[in-house]
Amino acid sequence: MNLVLASKSPRRKEILEKAGYDITIKVSDIDETVNESNPIDTVKAIAKKKGLDIYKKNNNLDDVILSADTIVVINNEILGKPKNIDDARMMINKLQNNSHYVYTAVYIISNQYEDLFYEETKVNVDKMTKEEIEKYINTDEPYDKAGGYGIQGYFSKYISSIDGDYYNVMGLPINKVNQYLKKYNLL
Repeated sequence: MNLVLASKSPRRKEILEKAGYDITIKVSDIDETVNESNPIDTVKAIAKKKGLDIYKKNNNLDDVILSADTIVVINNEILGKPKNIDDARMMINKLQNNSHYVYTAVYIISNQYEDLFYEETKVNVDKMTKEEIEKYINTDEPYDKAGGYGIQGYFSKYISSIDGDYYNVMGLPINKVNQYLKKYNLL
């Protein structure tokens, strides 16, 4: 059996490889639009949509497909990846001096099993000055990450605490993934 990561995220790839998984990457190019109003239902639907796309296109029936999606939610509003500097500024202004939640949904499918689950982590961010926000949004970091930040990068100095899985905020709750993958005999 081979583990196929249906994601172009360098962070997910890094997390799986550091945890000892041998992976192949196949990226889904599906439209990630879903008709869900609840953030958790939204992230689960997107993760499943990505995984099913690769599963249907995959030729090796022994492969296990793993897809994931991560969202940042504040006051029931989903913050995606910033489209531009103004969008990044707006997001960081909402997050600073506040708490928010990060949800990662993971979908795993093979010809024998199918699993869909999510992880939740609460993140607390310090108060930031205008100057700190401007300096941050003028880096490359905000623009390829949900909510406009990475917990493992430049923004880490503004995160006062988290309640939950650190790796979930990076994009893949590896401990929970590992628990599910045990039944696929990929360890």
